[in-house]
Amino acid sequence: MKYVIIGAVAGGASTAARLRRMDEKAEIIMFEKGEYVSYANCGLPYYIGNVITDEQKLLVQTAVGFKNRFNIDVRVQHEVISIHPEEKKIKVTKLSDGSVYEENYDKLVLSPGAEPVRPPLPGVNLPGIFTLRNIPDTRQIKKYVEGRHSAVIIGAGFIGLEMAENLYHLGIEVTIVEMGNQILAPVDYPIAALVQQHIRSKSINLRLKTAVTGFESSGQGLKVLLSDNSSLDTEMVILAIGVKPDTRLAANAGLKIGAARGIWVNEYLQTSAPDIYAVGDAIEFTNPLCGISMNTFLAGPANKQGRICADNIVLGNKRKYKGAINTAIVKIFDLTVGATGIAAYQLQRMNILHRVSTTRSASHATYYPDAEQMTIQIIFSPDDGTLLGAQVVGVDGVDKRLDVLATFVQHKNTIYDLTEFEQAYAPPYSSAKDPVNMAGFVAENILNGLLQTVYWHQFEHLCEQNSGFCLDVRMPHEFAAYTIPGAVNIPIDELRNRLHEIPAHRPVYLFCEIGLRGYLAQRILLQNGFKDVYSLSGGFALWKVVTKEQQLLNPG
Repeated sequence: MKYVIIGAVAGGASTAARLRRMDEKAEIIMFEKGEYVSYANCGLPYYIGNVITDEQKLLVQTAVGFKNRFNIDVRVQHEVISIHPEEKKIKVTKLSDGSVYEENYDKLVLSPGAEPVRPPLPGVNLPGIFTLRNIPDTRQIKKYVEGRHSAVIIGAGFIGLEMAENLYHLGIEVTIVEMGNQILAPVDYPIAALVQQHIRSKSINLRLKTAVTGFESSGQGLKVLLSDNSSLDTEMVILAIGVKPDTRLAANAGLKIGAARGIWVNEYLQTSAPDIYAVGDAIEFTNPLCGISMNTFLAGPANKQGRICADNIVLGNKRKYKGAINTAIVKIFDLTVGATGIAAYQLQRMNILHRVSTTRSASHATYYPDAEQMTIQIIFSPDDGTLLGAQVVGVDGVDKRLDVLATFVQHKNTIYDLTEFEQAYAPPYSSAKDPVNMAGFVAENILNGLLQTVYWHQFEHLCEQNSGFCLDVRMPHEFAAYTIPGAVNIPIDELRNRLHEIPAHRPVYLFCEIGLRGYLAQRILLQNGFKDVYSLSGGFALWKVVTKEQQLLNPG
């Protein structure tokens, strides 16, 4: 058998190595139009920022290494220019001399990846404007950044924010320009707002709801033209707008392109041509949570797809790919933020019923030094509590909580399963009730009717529209420092003796700092004859951050 693979980074390299482990006698050829194979592109921003100082550590494997260890013929700087499924041939250009030749195959694997979006804006090809996708891009940026003092990053996704942090640590003044009303599209606005506040605390200029309209040369380097008719003077620009599946070869070969504009594959990662398979960023698949076709641009799924693909090629179509739930995480200065599953705003667009719960807990036992607060938001079905998504932000312990929540989401577990989750507990690592448990407890109370919540964007409006009584149950010193306009302060510990001060005929909207005292106050009121009592989800701490970000977004 002769296996040919197009693309030699995450998905292609994983497929090739697995094919050899499964079939020692097969001929395996892997084509890569670039100079490097199997490199850690997720580490590129950290190499630019000198967190990783040795470039060689980014190279997981080399062409020579593949030959010596796996007996795989890796042909770098060879670009496949066409595929002919009926003849089971490909046409290849050898980039070193421009010569063209054909190669036949028994089975073909496509792993062309994704390409950075480079919008057709005036001046977009001026010197000093970069995208970051591979080793050559990294070298160009790393060389160019020496001696620079300012940079504008276009796009506030994972790569954009990682680049912002690394350039900042090099002493560069950074501005981030984002067309949307928040950073990090995979998370909901309240979680994004927490991170935005942290970014602003580092003196980074964050420009949201602002589009770039073009670029011009200036005496100092570049001028970035913006949709509000203002401009930014800078010495360099990083385009981090996003990526799109590279489907040119597949489309030109007549392979099916799906609704999400990726290469269509079936559950066995087989394209519309039976002897051609595809993996990685270029494909689309059915999301296991909502049933909608989608892409994912993550290394983890690409590597897993490669393993499944190779097994199906060698053994026949026996292993099904179940899809990805888009679990992702990013370090942004002192914070870590991650998401898994589907965000609430995305479910709303899909008209999928859901509930949201936001909790704030310590990363480990508070009596043990250095406990840090983390915020967990979970999204779940109002019918049976099935977890649909989760987002976590904090300083410490975010990754392990996100991994736990991702496991529950992937296996379609419920919020009731979260309440029973058994963690490894010792004071330096967790609490007897882990933050994951606490998220489950609160969601369980919501579904069981013990807790009625309202969200940050509803609170003030409901108080005014419904002639509601706005009740702050925090301590007097907390109330005196800052509160929601119109709130009356009755501390939780005095509530039972001051029930007569609360109008029984009006809805009561109450809050505390993070939610726990609000829940206790709600239980007291409901069991003392009050009917319409609602607690602010996420508490005053979340409301304060989100409303401040809203004011910055919509001044006046």
